[in-house]
Amino acid sequence: MGYSAEIYQEAEKTMELRRIDSEQQLDIRRSSLFKRCPRANEIEKLIAHTSVSAAKAIFGGANKKEELLKLKRSNLELQKELSDILKSYGLSENYLERWYKCDKCRDTGYVDGIMCDCMKKLLRETAYDSLNKMTPLSLSDFDSFSLDYYSKDVPTNAKYSPYTRMTDVLGFCKKYAKNFDGTSGSLLFQGAPGLGKTHLSLAIAKEVIDKGYGVVYVSAPAIFKKIEDEHFDIKNSERTAEQIVTECDLLIIDDLGTEFVTKFSVSALYNIINTRMITSRPTIISTNLTLSELQSHYNSRIISRIIGMLDRVDFVGTDIRQIKRRIRQS
Repeated sequence: MGYSAEIYQEAEKTMELRRIDSEQQLDIRRSSLFKRCPRANEIEKLIAHTSVSAAKAIFGGANKKEELLKLKRSNLELQKELSDILKSYGLSENYLERWYKCDKCRDTGYVDGIMCDCMKKLLRETAYDSLNKMTPLSLSDFDSFSLDYYSKDVPTNAKYSPYTRMTDVLGFCKKYAKNFDGTSGSLLFQGAPGLGKTHLSLAIAKEVIDKGYGVVYVSAPAIFKKIEDEHFDIKNSERTAEQIVTECDLLIIDDLGTEFVTKFSVSALYNIINTRMITSRPTIISTNLTLSELQSHYNSRIISRIIGMLDRVDFVGTDIRQIKRRIRQS
């Protein structure tokens, strides 16, 4: 599927604004120069006139070759005079040309029908911006995920320390993002609040976006409310939230279990998970709830989908936000 239609539309709009800006800036430069040097304006008009005369001469009589040579000499002389004027004012030779952000595609986004690198970059940036608007923190990456907050002490009745466990989790998430291909498996990030579930899901999202896939991040309370609001809005004719979350390449549902659980929200959750399972589209769900707590919140159909569809990734340790708070206060 790649980026959503909304991302492409936003990127195309940005490209159009770039073209409009380059034209407006050219008008400003022209007006500034012509005000200081009216002769430059006269030369531009004469150059345009010689071009028209040359076109007419091509379809003229027997002396068209001689006429074309004469027009060519005149045109070169005018260009030389204009170039000298620009130099005398300390201006560049392309001062009276449009300045594009990308000379390769001239801010169209495409070269001979093939997407330009600048358009690919713009799509990624647009997708980042879109995702950042939906997330509770700026788009995270793996490099900013610190293992320093996880204890190296092995708790009683545990085989590994939180540090060792979270080192494995970080490595697993990096590998998942690196190998993501649109049909990758789905994940259940499970653990207490403040252990890095959102951070790592967004770090995965960043790398997946870099690959050109469409990623949608939603919090459970927000998405179910939006779907319910749209369900009862009979005037709604736009692409619905439920369509967006079921059709994107990677869906991230954060804080499952914090929403107000109703028959409608349970039904919506089942439809989302089931549709994405049928179409083999990966989903990452994060929750603070244990498996038994999930079972008390949702019906057996949803639990069977979550257990059967998602690979469980356990997050362990002490709430990092509390650790950071204590450090600031000390």
